[in-house]
Amino acid sequence: MSREYDLIIVGGSMVGASLACALVDSGLRIALLDAQRPGADLPAEGFDLRVSAITRASEAFLKQLSAWPGDQGERISPFREMHVWDATGDGVIHFDSAELGEATLGHIVENRVLIKCLHRQMAEAQNIDYLAPVMANAIEFDDKQVRLILEEGEPLTAKLLIGADGSNSWVRRQAGISVRGWDYDQAALVTWVKTAQFHQETAWQRFLPDGPLAFLPLSEGYSSIVWSTSPQHAQQLQQMDDALFRQELAASFGFTLGEIEQSGPRAVFPLRFFETEHYIRPRLALVGDAAHTIHPLAGQGVNLGFADAQSLAQVIREAQQQHRDFGALPVLRRYERWRRADNRAMLIAMDGFKRLFGSQWGPLRWLRNSGLNLTNRLAPIKKIIMQQAMGGK
Repeated sequence: MSREYDLIIVGGSMVGASLACALVDSGLRIALLDAQRPGADLPAEGFDLRVSAITRASEAFLKQLSAWPGDQGERISPFREMHVWDATGDGVIHFDSAELGEATLGHIVENRVLIKCLHRQMAEAQNIDYLAPVMANAIEFDDKQVRLILEEGEPLTAKLLIGADGSNSWVRRQAGISVRGWDYDQAALVTWVKTAQFHQETAWQRFLPDGPLAFLPLSEGYSSIVWSTSPQHAQQLQQMDDALFRQELAASFGFTLGEIEQSGPRAVFPLRFFETEHYIRPRLALVGDAAHTIHPLAGQGVNLGFADAQSLAQVIREAQQQHRDFGALPVLRRYERWRRADNRAMLIAMDGFKRLFGSQWGPLRWLRNSGLNLTNRLAPIKKIIMQQAMGGK
């Protein structure tokens, strides 16, 4: 015996939950599985160490789902400007939403806030079963369905299984889908801080020789820190006492916002670049970090994942309307073609930026600084870059 669904999603974080929410009124019976309940280990006070820079396109998607934190009284932090500069030269570029006639370029939102809003919407849905904590042992495919074998309880069957379980995706490994990419010789140290000077609702990024250091605006004058550097340096920063860390951080940022008055806990994450050889196979699709990971220097990771979820939901709905089997390969190929092109373009662009700003070769350093200053003076080019960074809206 098994429990029958139309769709099983493995991974209940932002991307998996957004896909489930996008299919709330589809009439499909959906199971969303998670190894643990999101947010169970997060502190009640302070800020989440993991935040996301949400583009205007992702904001529009979340509003369609009635899961935009700003509409639900949850805290969000707009960024209206971006200021980027090279610590090894005089190259500077500044973006201002006012140049596009827009109120913001996007918002910085804690991951736990996004997850809370999405799960709130799911809890009201009649067609979604949220199963957590649940662990699976194996996946069995046949022509008509996919069967998920759980560690405890009866198996689950569905027409389509979706892996939304992150960069170390168990679903991807079980399906035998390989990845192409590499580990960067970098790790990201993340924390939150309070600076002596107000962040001006601006996203600040300084390119240091070892990698970019970003200050992202949070509420009440706090900032989220994403410091990409060598793994050895990241570990040193994590192990420093608070006072020495705050001093090191302020100096590395050129005291742009003054002294660091307060800092939160610190965590370190390795950085990778990869894309799967396939996003799909019969009865299976991968979304978000299960299909691709990107350097965090432009904060595009979760936005690509939301676009995956939105696109796959549309493909499934249209297949339903045409009375087609949405778990069959011909239908799923449309999703793969659609998303691979956009994702690959962003992956390649961010990898290129990482390598460009990571090089200390004299001629290349001169070229990137000159390029930043030239682009800063060319308003039409800046507007195109801003529109792309906002999600093409």
